[in-house]
Amino acid sequence: MKQYQTIQFEISGDVGTVWLNRPKIHNAFNEVMIAEVLDVFTEVNSMDNIRIVVLRGRGKSFCAGADLNWMGGVAGYTFEQNYAESLNLSKCFYAIYTCVKPTIAVVHGAAIGGANGLLAACDFAYADNNTTFSLSEVKIGIVPACISPYVTKRVGEYGSKELMLTGKRIKGPEAEHHRLVNKSLPPEMLEEHLESVVALLRTSGPKAMTQCKNLLFEISNKLTLEEAITYTAKMIAEIRASEEGQEGMAAFLNKRKPNWVERS
Repeated sequence: MKQYQTIQFEISGDVGTVWLNRPKIHNAFNEVMIAEVLDVFTEVNSMDNIRIVVLRGRGKSFCAGADLNWMGGVAGYTFEQNYAESLNLSKCFYAIYTCVKPTIAVVHGAAIGGANGLLAACDFAYADNNTTFSLSEVKIGIVPACISPYVTKRVGEYGSKELMLTGKRIKGPEAEHHRLVNKSLPPEMLEEHLESVVALLRTSGPKAMTQCKNLLFEISNKLTLEEAITYTAKMIAEIRASEEGQEGMAAFLNKRKPNWVERS
């Protein structure tokens, strides 16, 4: 398995866990971590043994945002250098958002600045109630540009204005209220909730989940309502004829579990 400097990748059964692994600085990210997260989420797409991907942080925090030492260097970059660095960051978030496997962010401690792009790009995000969230970029005279497509998808335009323009700090329950995370729970319940979501996902067809993610990507980002008529009709016709679709429907009609559940 590939070795990384700033992250760890563990496989347990059919679940791959990406650990942000700079605990001494609360998993603040730099150009190396950005490149490694981009790499692992690209690689996992072709790993047939993995059905679910979890993103979380080692130590006391999920992620404290950008590494201050890295930011200090970036401040002296030319426009071209800044653009190249920022483009890699945008590609990182996009790789998480377009991962073909279901993705789950498990958030604790703190999620500051760009950390919210990491969690917002995941399909599911769960936090403990004590987690501190802040989209604090405006406080240092910059903007949360690269994370904005994913945060805005989660919380909407006006929710994004409230969080991004004020840069205020909020806790897990308020993050849930804004829909920045799917659910905020007491710390002692977080792992149990994660296990329950993983168990639910294991009962879904692996290829069907990938196709469902493709479907949602297309209708949310590309297609007009008119274009979706033929796209969705073709998709369901193809899925019904597929091996997994045939197995799922046969299992339903015969009142048995489909083979992907039996293998779990």
